[in-house]
Amino acid sequence: MQQTVLWLESLETAAGTEVHRGSLSSAPHERYHSLVSVQGGLHSCRQCTYVTEYSSNMRTHLRTHTGERPFQCHLCPAAFFQKIHLAIHIRTHTGERPYSCDVCSASFSQKIVLVRHMRTHTGERPFCCDHCDASFSHKDGLVRHMRIHTEERPFSCDHCSASFSRNLDLRQHVSRRHANKKR
Repeated sequence: MQQTVLWLESLETAAGTEVHRGSLSSAPHERYHSLVSVQGGLHSCRQCTYVTEYSSNMRTHLRTHTGERPFQCHLCPAAFFQKIHLAIHIRTHTGERPYSCDVCSASFSQKIVLVRHMRTHTGERPFCCDHCDASFSHKDGLVRHMRIHTEERPFSCDHCSASFSRNLDLRQHVSRRHANKKR
C-alpha cells in the first residue's frame, strides 16, 4: 500500500535551503533527490554534511531534518525515528533487561549501558583529554572536563548573570541564592 506523503511545512534555513517537515517514508523519487545529492554511489544530504552509500540510511537520516517519527509506541505517546529505538523504549514498559554483567548481578535494557558499566570493573578510561593527562570512562565526563580548558559555561542563571560549566552547579546556585524567588 502506498503511504500518502504529507508535507506539513517548509522552513528556510540560515543557508537558504529548505527543510521539509513531514513524511519521507514513501516520498517520490523527485522529492528524495531535492533533499539528497547522489554521485558515485554516495548519497549526500543537502541540509548537512551527512553522507552514506545506502539510500535506506539516508531516508532514516532525513528524519532528523523532517521531524518524522514513524515508529509509535502502542503503550504511550512516544514515537521514534528508528524502529530499534522503539524496541529499546518498549523495554521501559516491560522491564526487560536482557544485558547482564558477568562480574556482578547488574542487568541493563541496552547493550551500550552494559558496555559503559563494564568499565567500572575493568578500569578502562578510553576518553582522553588532548590538553592534559585526564581520562574518563564515559564521553560525557570528557565533555564536561573540556569546559575547564575552553572556559565554556553553557548553564546560565535566569535570576542573575551567573553561569556555570555544569547543570548541577547551576541548580545548586539557584537553590542557595534564589530559593525565595519565583520564575
